[in-house]
Amino acid sequence: MSRVLTVRHEAWPIRGGFRISRDEKTKADVVVAEISNGRKKGRGECTPYPHYGQDVAGEIASIEGLAAEVADGMTRAALQERLPAGPARNALDCALLDLEAKERRVPAYAILKLPKPRPMRTAFTLSLDAPDAMAQAARAAWAKGYRLLKLKIAGEGDLPRVEAVHKAAPGARLIADANEGFAFADLAALIPALHRLGVGLVEQPLPADEDEALAGFDSPVPLCADESCHTRADLSRVKERYACINIKLDKTGGLTEAVALARAAKEMGLMIMVGCMVSTSLSMAPASLLGPLADFVDLDGPLLLARDREPGLRYHADVLDPPPSALWG
Repeated sequence: MSRVLTVRHEAWPIRGGFRISRDEKTKADVVVAEISNGRKKGRGECTPYPHYGQDVAGEIASIEGLAAEVADGMTRAALQERLPAGPARNALDCALLDLEAKERRVPAYAILKLPKPRPMRTAFTLSLDAPDAMAQAARAAWAKGYRLLKLKIAGEGDLPRVEAVHKAAPGARLIADANEGFAFADLAALIPALHRLGVGLVEQPLPADEDEALAGFDSPVPLCADESCHTRADLSRVKERYACINIKLDKTGGLTEAVALARAAKEMGLMIMVGCMVSTSLSMAPASLLGPLADFVDLDGPLLLARDREPGLRYHADVLDPPPSALWG
């Protein structure tokens, strides 16, 4: 039976807004791809990122352009050659894998030869704000049971922010995410203080096209490549500059490449963070299968939304359960 591909845009309000070093948003604009064989349906979700020149209309057009090939039985392997790494390929890759799991009655993790999913602790993200506001957010998060906090920082005025969060939640493990907001001199000056305050990881401190300065830099806090690492093609450059990579399905173009990237990175001795965009449980579910391979999990997207889709993932404070098959996989 021929497969039918449908694509749609959805907007999900963010609770209180979300601010990083370069922009602020009040809603998550996602694209959902669905592939139906008449009996079963596979779904995938992606989040276009304007920072990479992506938008909803462009990603929808890329997906719809493959409708005939999907109808004729396009495989995940063929998809890797037909679209570049990015959100559109992610949505289709995850939809194809979800449908394959349902058709074969085999869990997606088994198809990918991954360990069986287990509950995992996820980071909870604190939006960039004034120190007092971030301290208040940290205090509230700690009271709710969140023990791994990820702070959005900006390169200017960051030490008071981190100090305020550390004081408000002194028992929390901390990750600092600069989203390319630093110059190298700023990083070199700040990193000893971040180490003293218990920050265990710093994400993407420098712009991706200026991170050559990190080669040979002896940082007391491990540095993690986010914008600097999309696929396996980036690993040879990244390994000389970072101790960790952040794997996001919208960068890798789906779970197929993400699994290959994770395995290759581990062979190189790199640590792994599994990350996400602000999006729904349909995006988190496939990414969560990488949890057993990861040193850090940052899959809090639905926790930042005013509401999530049903059925969604179950969070017990910051502990994330494996995805139910009714959701994905």
